[in-house]
Amino acid sequence: MAPGIPGRPFQPPGQAAAPAGAVGGGGFNAPGQPGYVAGGFRQDDAARTFEAVRSDRREFNADGRTYYREPGRIIVRDRDSYLIRHDENERFRDLDPRGYRFERQGTDFYSTIDRPGGEQVVTVTDDDGRLLRRYLRYRDGRELVLIDNGYAGPLRPIYEDVVVLPPPDIRIPRDRYIVDYAQADEGEIYEALTAPPVVAVDRRYTLDQIRYSPDLRARMRSVDINTITFDTGSFTVTPDQASKLSVIAAAMNRSIRANPREVFLIEGFTDAVGSAIDNLSLSDRRAQSVATVLTQQFQVPPENLTTQGYGEQYLKVNTQGPSRENRRVVVQRITPLLQQGQDQGGQAAPPRPR
Repeated sequence: MAPGIPGRPFQPPGQAAAPAGAVGGGGFNAPGQPGYVAGGFRQDDAARTFEAVRSDRREFNADGRTYYREPGRIIVRDRDSYLIRHDENERFRDLDPRGYRFERQGTDFYSTIDRPGGEQVVTVTDDDGRLLRRYLRYRDGRELVLIDNGYAGPLRPIYEDVVVLPPPDIRIPRDRYIVDYAQADEGEIYEALTAPPVVAVDRRYTLDQIRYSPDLRARMRSVDINTITFDTGSFTVTPDQASKLSVIAAAMNRSIRANPREVFLIEGFTDAVGSAIDNLSLSDRRAQSVATVLTQQFQVPPENLTTQGYGEQYLKVNTQGPSRENRRVVVQRITPLLQQGQDQGGQAAPPRPR
């Protein structure tokens, strides 16, 4: 089975929740266990090279699964499949290390950074480091919820959060369904990043369901950023490649100005060289690196971005050898999947200061 595609049926909201301690990783990150870290991740983890990531990686076994803890990441091996989740606060901490605040409130953890114009981005995670909510707080106290990962009830383990759906009936040209970034202009990219699902979506889903369900993501158009590739074993976006993100950044900013609730998923991929664990970690860090560049250099609001790595699952070039074309990122608009049918009344957002 390919890494990251667990052979588990989707458990709809309303069915029995996972046993206590099983959220996101069984008893692995539970008080008293060897791998436990309060809040899921250490706040001072900062690996800048992949060699450092590897050297700090530790293996744990719990509830019949294998867990790998490394700086800012936890990888779960469930039977013959792998999934990765990351520290939801790491990107924000790196963006504003002096202004970043992190505190425990009851059983949850709240991180806050300040944004231009007096806004605050608040991220709420549980003791396992799982994202519960992310919202924007305006100066007048109003709050705009961007991601609500727990609306359906208690979080399930990530390896049970896969939604299986029939393939979508795609009736648009392939070059509009998967946009070639190198060949497209800003208008074509903006169209892809504001388009509705290619088939109807009848309910909303959690971010975890979207991240771990290829059938769900297939319902949205995507932009293949084939101008950004990475050196082997690297998750650094070089300055010459960073400048190539200007067009998609302009399309994102235009979209967010029109709808401050927009959320874009940046997906990272690798070639097939190396281990599944290394590739999953690299791809997740590559996606985060691109998100950071979009904010630092092009002012794309960080709260409107989220990331996920998929390792070597979806090879663009069918080769088991080295391939820069496979070491890439893809961007999708996931707003309709997150917010379909959501009551948004009474939460009108004021315009962003620009």
